[in-house]
Amino acid sequence: MGNDQLEALMLEAGYLRQDGSVGLKVFARAVGEQAGKAYTHTYVRRWLDGMVPRDAKTRTAIANALGYRLGRRVDVDEIGFGKAQKLRADIGLDYPEQLADSVTSVARLWQADIDGMSTLLDAPANAAAWNEAALSWLVTTRDDVLSDTGKRKVGEADIRGINKTTEMFDALDGEHGGGHARSALIEFLRTDLVGLLAGHTQNDSLRTELFKAATQATLLGAWMSYDAGIHGLAQRYFIQALRISESANDRLLGASVLDAMSHQANFLGRYKEAANLARTARTGTTLSGSPSAAAHFYAMEARALARLGDSAGCDRAMAAAVKEFERRDPENDPADWFSYFNEAELAAELGHCNRDLGRPSDGVTYATQSLGPTASGYVRSDFFATMVLADSYLDGGNVAQACDVALKAIEIGDSLKSARCSAYVNEFRARLTKVGKSSESKEFLERVTSARLWTPKDAKRVPSLAGLHLS
Repeated sequence: MGNDQLEALMLEAGYLRQDGSVGLKVFARAVGEQAGKAYTHTYVRRWLDGMVPRDAKTRTAIANALGYRLGRRVDVDEIGFGKAQKLRADIGLDYPEQLADSVTSVARLWQADIDGMSTLLDAPANAAAWNEAALSWLVTTRDDVLSDTGKRKVGEADIRGINKTTEMFDALDGEHGGGHARSALIEFLRTDLVGLLAGHTQNDSLRTELFKAATQATLLGAWMSYDAGIHGLAQRYFIQALRISESANDRLLGASVLDAMSHQANFLGRYKEAANLARTARTGTTLSGSPSAAAHFYAMEARALARLGDSAGCDRAMAAAVKEFERRDPENDPADWFSYFNEAELAAELGHCNRDLGRPSDGVTYATQSLGPTASGYVRSDFFATMVLADSYLDGGNVAQACDVALKAIEIGDSLKSARCSAYVNEFRARLTKVGKSSESKEFLERVTSARLWTPKDAKRVPSLAGLHLS
C-alpha cells in the first residue's frame, strides 16, 4: 500500500530512523528548498502512504533532496514515481485472495495508465478472466479487510470527498464521453485514493464506507476506460473493483460491477459470457430486495440473448425485466445507484433487444419511447437510443427516416469522446451499405461526410463490426 521505495531511501538518508522516530518536517523543508515552494510533514506522510505527487517538479525535488543527502544521483524511478516498474502481463486479471493484493494491483494499473504503458493500454479483454472473477465473487466466504494501521487519519470528510469527486466525473462521462476526463480521474485515483486506502479509520463502519466509495470510484474508472475503447485495462479495473467491493460488505454493489462487466462483454461480442455475468449478478443477490437491480440484470441478459439469436430466451428475460421494474420503489431501493434506470432507460434496453432480434417495428416503438418528448439529460444515452431508432427504421425499409434520424444522432454525438459512439455509427454504416444506393442515402452521405463521428481521425480503438454487440 505504502511507498516502500521512498521509505527505504529516507531511512538510508537519515530522514527516517529505525527506532520509529521520524524527521518528516526536516525532509519537507529539504524538498521545498529543491522545488522553491513550501511543503509540510503532511505531504511527506502522504507520499509515504503511496500518494504520487501530481507534478513532475515535486517528484524531481524529492529525488534531488534524497540525492543531496546521499551524495549520489537518485532518479524518480528509484523512488517509485517513474515508469521503470515492470508489470506482469496478466496483472489485474486475477481475483486475489487477499484484499491488499487487489489494492496493490489496481494502484500499479493506475500508475501504468498514467505513464501510458502501451502493453496495457492496447491489451485485449480476456474472456476467462470474466468467468473466474464471477465465480470467485459468487462463492466467496471471505470477510477480510485491509489492516487499519496507517498513520494518516481518514474521516467522513475524506469519504465525502471521494464520493463528490466520483459524482463530478460521472456527470462529465455521461455528457462528454469516457475519453473526455478519463485521465484526470485516473490521476485522482492514483494520487489521492491510494493514500486514503492506506490510512486509518476510527471504526469498522467508516472503513466499510471507505471501501464502498473506493469501489464506486474504481468502477467509474473502468466504465470510462471501456467507453474510451481501452478494453483490456477496463476489464482489469472492473475485476479489481469487484474484489474491493467484498470489503464494502455490499453484495448489490459487487453485483453492479458484474452488471457492468456484462455490458462490456456484450459490446465485445462475448455474448455467452455476458449472459452468464448478468445471471451471476442476479443469482448472487436473489434476496437483496432490489427490483431495480434485478430488472437491470435481466435486461443485460436479454441483450446478450438477443445477439445470440435466442428469441425465446430473450423474450423471457425481457418479460422478467419489465415485471421487476414494475415492482420497484426507487425511494426505498437499497441499490440507489440504479435510480437512473427509469422508464426511458428500460425502453432503450428493449429497443436494443428488438432491433437485434430482427423486429424493426418494435425497435422503433421502444426507441421512440426511450427518447420521449424531452431530452433525458444523458447525452450519450440519447445518442445510443437515437442510433437504435435509425437502425430500426433502416431495417424496416424506411431509408429516408433512418437517414434523418441518424444525422440527428451524429449531431448529438459531436461532443462525445466515446469509442462506443463510433461503433454505433459503424453499425449504421454497415446497414446502410447493405441497403444499397438510393437518393436518400446519397443525400445523407453528402451531409454527413465531414462529421467527426462519421470519419473519426483515430479509429484504432473502435472495434470491428464482426461479432460486435453494441451497448
